[in-house]
Amino acid sequence: MGKCVNCNVNIRDNVEICPLCGSALLKDGTEEDTYPNVWIKSRKLVVASRIFLFAAIVLFSVIVFINYKVESDTWWSFIVGLILLYVYLILRVAILGKGGYREKVLIMGGVAVPILIAVDYIIGYNGWSVNFVFPAIILAIDATIAVLMIVNHKNWQSYIMWQIVMIIASLIPFILSFVGVVTVPTVANVALAVSFFLFLGTMIIGDRRARVELKRRFHFR
Repeated sequence: MGKCVNCNVNIRDNVEICPLCGSALLKDGTEEDTYPNVWIKSRKLVVASRIFLFAAIVLFSVIVFINYKVESDTWWSFIVGLILLYVYLILRVAILGKGGYREKVLIMGGVAVPILIAVDYIIGYNGWSVNFVFPAIILAIDATIAVLMIVNHKNWQSYIMWQIVMIIASLIPFILSFVGVVTVPTVANVALAVSFFLFLGTMIIGDRRARVELKRRFHFR
């Protein structure tokens, strides 16, 4: 524990300078229980993520060279690179990111879609990424939203905006089925139906609280 003469406050954290003015602290020689230094732990994780990024770049460069030398028909090295990229994004967004868990789930799910589509193209494109994986991720996020609404039942109305986002997202594979990109529209139709009925059920069951939340979000009167 130390004291800042300039600010005339006692600092309980184990630091050498005052966090308010930057002056050196006077130590009183006593040790007290303090809160864990979260900033130091976070800084270590940031350094670890940078080390991982450097190692991933080196590893990717090596496997690209090996892939080129063996003259393979498939650029499998880029699949490994995409996996390394997703792991790095998990470290930076899901673990070190400052957003809420809802934003993190949506971001990581959204990032997984183009990565899996890229993998599909690398191995020859069979359409499984847009026919099944894309709508399946939407269904998984819808299920996650439903579970979170049950667990966090006192604040369930805060998930309405995410339901609207998922309806918009589920419209993408539905529209792609009309232009021939999605050749198996069944899963896409199911994803759209689940997203829509989840929102509709919330509005009907939630009644006034749901309407008030929508008015608040969209600034309706």
